Amino acid sequence: MLSYSYFADFYDNLTNNVHYERYGEYILQLAEKYNHNMGITLDLACGTGSLTLWLKKKGVDIYGIDASAEMLSVAQEKALDSDISGMLFLRQKMQNIDLYGTIDTCICTLDSINHITNKDDVQKTFSKVSFFMNPEALFIFDVNTLYKHQKVLGNNTFVYDTSKVYCVWQNSLCKDNRTVDISLDFFQRDGDIYRRYSENFMERAYTHIEICEMLEKAGFKLLDVFGEMSFDKPTETSQRNFYIAKKL
Repeated sequence: MLSYSYFADFYDNLTNNVHYERYGEYILQLAEKYNHNMGITLDLACGTGSLTLWLKKKGVDIYGIDASAEMLSVAQEKALDSDISGMLFLRQKMQNIDLYGTIDTCICTLDSINHITNKDDVQKTFSKVSFFMNPEALFIFDVNTLYKHQKVLGNNTFVYDTSKVYCVWQNSLCKDNRTVDISLDFFQRDGDIYRRYSENFMERAYTHIEICEMLEKAGFKLLDVFGEMSFDKPTETSQRNFYIAKKL
């Protein structure tokens, strides 16, 4: 099981270019577009809770689930620092969620679905989300596309030099031409030396047809697919697409 034990320490610093406010505003715009009341909302694979907390501050009745205890520890600290009381974070795998009651909305962002590299586990995730949803509930999630895995991420190396850490991000496209093997090396200054920490995980891209079939099997009706944080239809070079599905 992925723990992101070191990645959790550096995640927010390395993703400071992710505009969580824009993500939050986009999700609220999607809800408005479909005349949907967010109601009780689950942030699935919430990571360090940045989006969860932003939506909470906007009045959304939301809680978060993630498989990484380290990520959730950071999320809880951020909630305390923000004086947000009663914030609930649970440690569960996406494909094995077991909720205390039903939900009206589930969001799952920043290619978290791609972190599930077994198609059967994606199906289990969709089915579990559906099982705990009220009728007419919305499932809003994004995925990295095959194009992004093959042309942008695959077999490329990225370097991030921040005030807290130096990170070398190396990707290798696997033989299936859809899965990316990701290796992260973190170098953190400690006095006159640098300490090295490493993480490794994989992400898999799924075709639009596969996603539609899994949603239908889980009891969802696909409402729309949009290019990243837009209301435009995806193109052949779209790197991240948003899916909006309704529980039947």
